[in-house]
Amino acid sequence: MEKGRVFTLSQVAQHKSKKDCWFVINGRVVDVTKFLEEHPGGEEVLIESAGKDATKEFDDIGHSKAAKEMLLKYQVGVLQGYSPSEGGESEVAASKESNKAKEMKAFVIKDDPVPKYKAFVEFFVPLLVAGSFFGYRYLTGATQIGS
Repeated sequence: MEKGRVFTLSQVAQHKSKKDCWFVINGRVVDVTKFLEEHPGGEEVLIESAGKDATKEFDDIGHSKAAKEMLLKYQVGVLQGYSPSEGGESEVAASKESNKAKEMKAFVIKDDPVPKYKAFVEFFVPLLVAGSFFGYRYLTGATQIGS
């Protein structure tokens, strides 16, 4: 179905079974029939809100941004009197962009201006010092035992 379709609350109320489960969240009419088995809280929670405006219940649970973005996937239309610009796709798209920017900053490995030989020095100098110490201990210990 087209996301631009307009439904009344009485039309949404006709879809309240396990085989046909719709409800309204923030003015969006969503068909979650295919999502019932996947819902982490169980299908009963969704069926309980079927055919109604479940905005309050949805917000009270504290769903993640991913769950809020998933609403767009299951949206079949809007509730009569609701305009998509009211807290709609533009905000979700803007939040997606800002999330991508944050994710990219977290996983980008920047070039280190420190010379590459520093890693060599940091690894081998302590190894050389430790080897020298144990060599000295071995040599000095060998002369004491033999004397």
